[in-house]
Amino acid sequence: MNIEIIGTESLGVRGLSCFVRTEKQRILIDPGIALGYNRYGLLPHPFQVAVDERIQKKIIQRFSEATDIVISHFHGDHIPLADANPYQFSIKKITGLNPDVRMWAKNPHHLHPIEEKRAEALSAILKNGLIAAEGMKHGAMTFSGPVSHGGKRNNPQTVMMTRIEEDRVFVHTSDTQLLDDEAISQILDWEPDIVLADGPPLYMPNKLSKEQAKMAWRNAKRLSRKVDTLILDHHLMRGHTGVKWLKWLSSETGNNVICGADFMKAPRMLLEARRKSLYRDMPVPAGWHEAYSEGKVSTDRYWNLAKRIYKSMRLDDHR
Repeated sequence: MNIEIIGTESLGVRGLSCFVRTEKQRILIDPGIALGYNRYGLLPHPFQVAVDERIQKKIIQRFSEATDIVISHFHGDHIPLADANPYQFSIKKITGLNPDVRMWAKNPHHLHPIEEKRAEALSAILKNGLIAAEGMKHGAMTFSGPVSHGGKRNNPQTVMMTRIEEDRVFVHTSDTQLLDDEAISQILDWEPDIVLADGPPLYMPNKLSKEQAKMAWRNAKRLSRKVDTLILDHHLMRGHTGVKWLKWLSSETGNNVICGADFMKAPRMLLEARRKSLYRDMPVPAGWHEAYSEGKVSTDRYWNLAKRIYKSMRLDDHR
């Protein structure tokens, strides 16, 4: 089994996209990414957009190679969108590509109304029916039933987890934020060697109660003590506190707790958390975003400028 993490916060974008190769299957999970539209009162910096463009190209390539596409849920940083903004992944970029791929998703009766519309648009535009996957097994893949998106108290929406087994057991679990005890128990019952999971949104302290923060920490320790390699990213890595949190967790449990960039042996690029400093280091002229959305400017200048300023970032890894 080979696991490639394509797009997530420690790699510079929002999402939890990965590509898993087994002997008989090539599985792309959550083929979508986004950029935080407004952070610190600022639109995405052009360097963030440059990274986003390059990761989108990777998703397109992996989409063309996949035997199976898995969608954990239908939020805009996890799927191609019919109404994508300039910084999200547009469904137009994969229309007509790999028409025979199998597409696995949540059962229709577990979809939020917004998710229903997005699922219908995805299926109609790609001319590919979505397979109701919850509780099913196909080849190396096993799918969970619905688990809570971000904790039962504050959000009735759900996500689907995926287990892939070959020489090792890999589990992908998106947007539970470590706030669902039942989801953690299900993961542990699957006896994984590697887990790629979403951590708590520490960057939003006003929306994460002290009780929830304690629950996330407790569940992270439950996983860390039982899983050889625990990869925590997504919401957790939207702020620098997430880096400290990972370090504390590794220290307390004595086990391997890393982010997506660490797993891929790439530099950590928490670009959303660094948005203020990006604007300071590489000023953006007024009107740039409008011009970009109209195709009148490119990100090339900022990509090249960042390569000079941030020499520690191996930016060629994002070609």
